[in-house]
Amino acid sequence: MGEKQLTVDMQLQTQSLSQGEDIPAGPDEKILLVDDNPTNLQVLLQTLNGRGYKLLIAKDGENALRIAHKAKPALILLDIMMPGIDGYEVCRRLKADPDVSDITVIFLSALDDTRDKVRGLESGAVDYISKPFQAEEVIARVDTQLKIHRLEQALAARNRQLEATNERLLETMREGIFGVDSEGKISFANPAASRVTGYSMAELIDGDLYGMAMCRTPEGEPTPREDTALYRTLSQGIVQGLHDGIFSRKDETLFPVDYSCTPIVEDGIVTGAVVVFRDITEKKRQQEILDKALGELQEQKDKLTHMSRLSSMGEMASGFAHEVNQPLTAINNYAQVCRRALQRETLDKEFLGEAMEKVSTQAQRAGDIISRIRSFVKKPDHCLERVDCNRLITDVVKLAEVDARHNQIEIHLDLAEDLPEVRIDPIQIQQVALNLVRNAMEAMRDMPSRDVGVWVETRQVDEHFVKVRVIDRGYGLADDAEEKMFTPFYTTKSDGMGIGLSVCHSIIQTHGGVLSFERNPEGGAILWFTILVA
Repeated sequence: MGEKQLTVDMQLQTQSLSQGEDIPAGPDEKILLVDDNPTNLQVLLQTLNGRGYKLLIAKDGENALRIAHKAKPALILLDIMMPGIDGYEVCRRLKADPDVSDITVIFLSALDDTRDKVRGLESGAVDYISKPFQAEEVIARVDTQLKIHRLEQALAARNRQLEATNERLLETMREGIFGVDSEGKISFANPAASRVTGYSMAELIDGDLYGMAMCRTPEGEPTPREDTALYRTLSQGIVQGLHDGIFSRKDETLFPVDYSCTPIVEDGIVTGAVVVFRDITEKKRQQEILDKALGELQEQKDKLTHMSRLSSMGEMASGFAHEVNQPLTAINNYAQVCRRALQRETLDKEFLGEAMEKVSTQAQRAGDIISRIRSFVKKPDHCLERVDCNRLITDVVKLAEVDARHNQIEIHLDLAEDLPEVRIDPIQIQQVALNLVRNAMEAMRDMPSRDVGVWVETRQVDEHFVKVRVIDRGYGLADDAEEKMFTPFYTTKSDGMGIGLSVCHSIIQTHGGVLSFERNPEGGAILWFTILVA
């Protein structure tokens, strides 16, 4: 095709997408809350009320389906275990119905087995929140999925507009069509073929299609006749289809095409062929715009992930500020001492040398602290590296020393010798190890056993895995830890959100390892994870 109007229309439809435009929320966006437990419904209502959503409720699957068809909410928070039809079946029916298949579904359930989550995602849900849920998680996941939903709706609308534009044009426009004889001479050409190639109809008829349209490679080099799809069709009698081919115009400019060559067979003899082609210049341009938009979307996702890491680091910010302030204060004091010494009639070079050495030591100390912080909060490159596990754990301990001094708890290292390198994303595994160490220190903060300190050890399990263990003598694990330890938003801390171990569990799973725990026979807990040997 390639007409100017199509080019302009498609550019207008995709311009805002290529610029990464935010999709605004619609007024009174509807959310359907489905749960047979009135208490859960009340918690969800209180959590989401006042955030600009129109909230609907249903107490069973049948009502949920009825309301979904009538109200068409943007999102459904759907309980799994309900009387009558369960959440899985509700989700399957929604996704099977074109009228409501685009509704976003997030499952709510106390079922936390991986198989249950996989089953939920396979039925069409986009996310899974384990009970008991926390307000912050529900709000964050709802906001995220609604943003995605709005973006999908906007993309779908733009696609429909583009499809409508194409349909209108196709009513009057056709792909270029050539009819050729057994030698490749043009016996027929439609107006679209004339318009796209730039040849008049008179010039096309009886012209050599090889030489007029199929004579160049994408690099502009001459194409041997025997190497063309048309030649194979005429010589072998087979249908040929080619994507991202190249045709030449009268002015010798090249343009990309999708085309097919179909033989004309009479009495078993190939007497010619029909060549149907389509100018895909605009298609390729739109693909480039879409690729750019997807790249920008991935970039925004990376930024959000990085902001999450910075948020976690914020919990330690005041301690780091205090830690850096100490060497800076010392540097200032030594500088004052040096200035007074310089004002004396007799210079004590040895004294000044010692003072400057102390200034240098304190500056190095401040620099080391800042370097560790920068390493931890930098954006990950999303690639696996060969890493010395012992060195990584040592860096983690240095990073945790601020909290250790604040809590008056020592961190002891027991590192195995000759440990093989591991293949990991070092920033993510560092985050896991730091989380476990900080949890261990918090568990021992108010305990008489605090003097024992936290022990961090590395061992090689077998030829495939290395294990890292964090051992504390704290207040121990809750009775329901086996069932809920790695459930999102489960916590025993009065001021905790309970997302750390859940995130760590996900990171280790992604690395092909295991994150688990055991109760310390001497009191406290032992948390450990395994990672693959490089």
